[in-house]
Amino acid sequence: MIQLGVNIDHVATIRQARYRGADAAQLAGIGIDPTDVGEPDPVRAAHEAELGGADGITVHLREDRRHINDRDVRLLRRLVKVKLNLEMAATDEMVGIACELRPHTAMLVPEGREEVTTEGGLDVAGQVGRMKTVVGRLRDAGLIVSAFIDAEAEQVAACAEAGFDVCELHTGPWAEAFAMCGGDPRRDELAAELGRISNAGAAVRNAGMRFNAGHALNYHNVDPIASLPGLEELHIGHAIVSRAVYVGLRQAVSEMKALIASSE
Repeated sequence: MIQLGVNIDHVATIRQARYRGADAAQLAGIGIDPTDVGEPDPVRAAHEAELGGADGITVHLREDRRHINDRDVRLLRRLVKVKLNLEMAATDEMVGIACELRPHTAMLVPEGREEVTTEGGLDVAGQVGRMKTVVGRLRDAGLIVSAFIDAEAEQVAACAEAGFDVCELHTGPWAEAFAMCGGDPRRDELAAELGRISNAGAAVRNAGMRFNAGHALNYHNVDPIASLPGLEELHIGHAIVSRAVYVGLRQAVSEMKALIASSE
């Protein structure tokens, strides 16, 4: 059965829209961490996602702490009852945090200061030596180590050389093609994107790594991806949090789980 990892970053984004700036400074001035009183609390969101059937919780601790922060990650590590996946840049600071907290999985992703969300896959092929060092440190700490990469044979081969356990294939181009084609499976552009992910997934498995996928997946475009052979896990965030605005997070997760299950 394909597992669902729910990314709750955007729950924290909503919190930060209110609890920052002057209001946060006032709270800090009297010794109160604004994130301890701010809502919605991503820690509570994780619990709701678990009750909806999430197999894992994903958060991205960014260098600028624009949404998820250190307090969140520390509490989540203590309280999450399923798998905790920490998305992170391959920096010394983040590697140190991951080695200290020991989430179940550490996923290395590229990170840009101006991007709204991760815009592309990590270039493992261009820095295999450094990735070997980072992966080695994380694995020595007992972590499963994943790379978020574009669906390219060169990147898959580099991940295997660097010692990654998991490759999560970037499904953003698939989502863009799906929207452009209206989901019409007879359109060559859409078939080509699905083929790229399928072929890269086969290469991941042939190299002895786990095949995961994620980015920009939603309730409309997830079915063909979830149907790919050998896929083990999907990571989905924005679509689920958006749906939760109308029906609640527990139901939003449950609905996505049902869609994925029906695709297998």
